[in-house]
Amino acid sequence: MNVRAIFLKIKSPILKIFRWLFYIFGVFAFIMLLLSFTDIPYYAYHNLAMVDVKLESNPDIIVIPGGAGMPSPDGLIRTYYGAEAAIQFPKAEIIIALPYNEGADSLFQLDLMAKELILKGVDSARIEYEPLGFNTRSQAVNIGQRPDIDKDKMSVLIVTTPEHMYRTVKTFQKVGFAKVGGMPAFEKPVDEDKLDDKEEMKDVNLSFRYNMWSYLNYEILVLREYTAIVYYKLRGWI
Repeated sequence: MNVRAIFLKIKSPILKIFRWLFYIFGVFAFIMLLLSFTDIPYYAYHNLAMVDVKLESNPDIIVIPGGAGMPSPDGLIRTYYGAEAAIQFPKAEIIIALPYNEGADSLFQLDLMAKELILKGVDSARIEYEPLGFNTRSQAVNIGQRPDIDKDKMSVLIVTTPEHMYRTVKTFQKVGFAKVGGMPAFEKPVDEDKLDDKEEMKDVNLSFRYNMWSYLNYEILVLREYTAIVYYKLRGWI
């Protein structure tokens, strides 16, 4: 058997594998597209927010995970809601949880988040950092190990993006915090009736133009978060 015959013999099953993978990916993409015309992605995204998980008393600590840092959509919307929570609960301590960067500007991202809170009326004396945790689990552990934190008595309010809420709340509960609630940082889109060109667009299906793309984005966020949840469950972190 010559070299070409050996190559073709090896190549044939590899092509079959790639062909099946292509079919599977195509079916998966088609299902995702179909789901984007339903409300299923919205409800899946909404359920991760745990909007029914509320504290029975005012929080002692407000934790704001940094997400993708600053400036970023995640960082900005979390500080926006974090400032609202801080003003609503003026006695609560605020902890910004974001890994520091090595170098001279190691706390630069955390300082930007703190500055955003201060600009919105939050007293700088209330703000502390958790810069050593590199993921949600290690951040929760580090906060729980602070000498001024009593995990059994003190209540914690998590301010984070909706898809990240379930995993964050469950992680804090797993490390021993008895009272954990959440304030999901939902986006606040412009109302349809406030669009400037609504007269020109009244014959256009706005639900198709906007909802479908929003729901496709929700599907990606939900799938990514479910993957992280599975990983955390396998590690015993939630």
